[in-house]
Amino acid sequence: MSQSELPQPSWRERLGYYALLIRANRPIGILLLMWPALWALWIAGEGKPDWAVVVVFIIGVTLMRSAGCAINDYADRKIDGRVERTKNRPIAAGLITPKEALGVFGVLVGLAFLLVLLLNWQTILMSFVAVSLAAIYPFMKRYTHLPQLVLGAAFGWAVPMAFTALTETVAPVGWLLFVATMIWTLIYDTQYAMVDRDDDIKIGVKSTAILFGDMDLIIIGILQVTMLGILWLVGVNAELGVAYYLGLVAAALLFVYQQYITRERDKKACFAAFLNNNNFGAVIFIGLVLDYLV
Repeated sequence: MSQSELPQPSWRERLGYYALLIRANRPIGILLLMWPALWALWIAGEGKPDWAVVVVFIIGVTLMRSAGCAINDYADRKIDGRVERTKNRPIAAGLITPKEALGVFGVLVGLAFLLVLLLNWQTILMSFVAVSLAAIYPFMKRYTHLPQLVLGAAFGWAVPMAFTALTETVAPVGWLLFVATMIWTLIYDTQYAMVDRDDDIKIGVKSTAILFGDMDLIIIGILQVTMLGILWLVGVNAELGVAYYLGLVAAALLFVYQQYITRERDKKACFAAFLNNNNFGAVIFIGLVLDYLV
């Protein structure tokens, strides 16, 4: 039986495949992108951000993270089938075509851009940088051992966009928060890459987990301390109070926990540490909200 004679999936089944493509069943990426945007919105809005802008960012972050997953799977279409963790992704499994993945990417980016048009012209201009970073990141792992830095810039760009959306400019504290977000992304995406390190070495994919080698946990620890230091500076510059710093203490304890569970570099533990960063982002945000309320 030829390919054309095979039964074609229904639209409901195809939409299910598209949902898998954009990781609708695994929202952790959306959450990790969402927290810095919320941090920035609360600081830029001094605890009282415009709720219409907040809604635009929540929807926009969801759309752009989903678009990033689609373009990532397109870029990795010849790699995913050779990695145990990713061999069942929709393109690798033959459930959808690469052209369909590009179509999904285009539709989601288009919807996100329509949302940005509701904001000021400064934020509209900055959105072009966001799309460019999202599009080039998946290809960086072929050329550099630091693709996580590009991902950090892509994830962190929501911070200056949030400041321009509310204040039409990016205050120094906004750039501090941007750098902190880049470092945070480098931390958790290295933990994520440690899960695939053996497979990546075999197929020639580059990552910070490979670059850091046996020094991975030490370097991650240095990055964690550095990030906490920058977040402390954020608090000083934004004149935040006790509740925020208590959130930082809770976040520091979560970093200690991540170091502890990954001490043997077990793959499941590394993935658990990656997931734990959602809690890190949440406690920082809770500290911010409580601080401004008090």
